Amino acid sequence: QVQLVESGGGLVQAGGSLRLSCAASGSDDIIRDMGWYRQAPGKQRELVAVIAGSGRTYYGDSVKGRFTVSRENVKNTVYLQMNSLKPEDTAVYYCKLDFGWRDYWGQGTQVTVSS
Repeated sequence: QVQLVESGGGLVQAGGSLRLSCAASGSDDIIRDMGWYRQAPGKQRELVAVIAGSGRTYYGDSVKGRFTVSRENVKNTVYLQMNSLKPEDTAVYYCKLDFGWRDYWGQGTQVTVSS
């Protein structure tokens, strides 16, 4: 059974940095897209960044130039390096891994940016 474990969230001051990790276990299948999404209170979940199996990346407009998504295939792990954090980045961050036959979501990790 596939399990995803997220880590790295926390409280940081505006302008600071955090690095999120999401590690998958329980499957030897090749993971296609690996992505990060976030949901702030009262708002819809939105895409933050995605990295394809080819390494191609896509970012939401609000994080371009500040966030970097990367992956380590041998560890089935995706990372999100977040720099120059702003209070509006405060949200629960979720990873999503596409195994081809279905998607799996992480449990979510809280990121809070104080002004």
